[in-house]
Amino acid sequence: MTPHPTHRGPEDNALRGGARTDRAHRAALTNHTEPTTLAEATDLVVTPELAPAADGMFGPYGGAVLPPQLAGPMQEVAEAYDEARHDPEFYAEYRRLLRDVVGRPSPITPLDRLSDELGGARIVLKREDLNHTGAHKINHTIGEALLAKGMGKRSLIAETGAGQHGVALATAAALVGLDCEIHMGAVDVAKQHPNVVRMRLLGTKVISVEREGRTLKEAVDSAFEVYAANPKKYLFAIGSVVGPHPFPTMVRDFQAVVGAEARAQFAERFGALPDAVLACVGGGSNAMGAFTAFLDDADVRLVGVEPGGRSPARGEHAMTMGHGVDGVLHGMATRVLQDADGEPDPVHSIASGLDYPGVGPQHARFQQLGRVEYVAEDDPAVLDAFQQLARLEGIVPALESSHAVAHALRIAPTMRPDQRILVNLSGRGDKDVDYVAETLGITGEADEVVR
Repeated sequence: MTPHPTHRGPEDNALRGGARTDRAHRAALTNHTEPTTLAEATDLVVTPELAPAADGMFGPYGGAVLPPQLAGPMQEVAEAYDEARHDPEFYAEYRRLLRDVVGRPSPITPLDRLSDELGGARIVLKREDLNHTGAHKINHTIGEALLAKGMGKRSLIAETGAGQHGVALATAAALVGLDCEIHMGAVDVAKQHPNVVRMRLLGTKVISVEREGRTLKEAVDSAFEVYAANPKKYLFAIGSVVGPHPFPTMVRDFQAVVGAEARAQFAERFGALPDAVLACVGGGSNAMGAFTAFLDDADVRLVGVEPGGRSPARGEHAMTMGHGVDGVLHGMATRVLQDADGEPDPVHSIASGLDYPGVGPQHARFQQLGRVEYVAEDDPAVLDAFQQLARLEGIVPALESSHAVAHALRIAPTMRPDQRILVNLSGRGDKDVDYVAETLGITGEADEVVR
């Protein structure tokens, strides 16, 4: 990893007497000073190269690469979001919904049995799977819904892969009284049937996209076309830290609560920060949420885990950071899996929420700077992690999150027993149990029959 300037040194990471800070929001982690706006709450990074940019550019990545007819509507969204993030009333309502609806703060859970089995470092989960709707996605969909309501929009529109973003957005729309339309690849509609039913029960219109690969990339394309035809009606509530500015910044800000909570919880419980923070990466929203509060902590290793899929062959994985090149996708400059003509590659992941040929532009910047490591875990390792966490800890993780768990299983035995790994468990695996059962040959029959 290349060196980078940092605000905090090792003595600060020990948190003896509380973490030293230059900013009021940092003091909030230990002194319980509450921010009054989203801007204050998410002002978490001091190191210049790592700090968010006001113009939506992260070094050479980001921006808004859009057709002329969408430049105006997207600027409207950017201006409305900038106003909202500085509005105490917006933040108060957002925080109220996180508390009363989502159930925040989510806890951290040490995995004692699994850690004992592995040896080495202790593994601790940040439990986003315990949120209402079962994943981290609701952290930003509630914010997007409040923004849309304030802008006078009638409807939310978005893509979804695994369905977690779709369910979370459908929930947020119902909460604030907006219509909702979700586009989903046909492969994922079949694979994630429970989430399709949940969305429809919540009053959302679900569109099955039958084009090309019939997965997440095609769902984004389809939703964007509908939005482009009527931007006055819709807010395109993008489901990750991807797309044109301001969406990578907006979604990161709403997800920053994950890392801010985890940092404070770790400091209170263990008197130190984690030695490593792991999170799965498709578009990268849960990872950005987990990493942001730790970016200045030079001694905290940050690791994003991509889908290694079936093999390294083209079309058999979604390792954007490992195999991608600089390109443009869905209105942003970023790393992209693409062919020589610039067309996005077909991708595969056992986890529907990760099969995306791009990545959030801030992740591309972190890789460029060497602040975050990006690795991959393949489908067999992910299935093994899914089963181990269920059998040893009674937690059924989402297949997306199981990528991060799989890497924790890999590195924990190589670390010291006094070290700790924080894994962001981004979602629960209810949606995946039928697919996993089919893949592993587990039937719904009883093990024994008593007559």
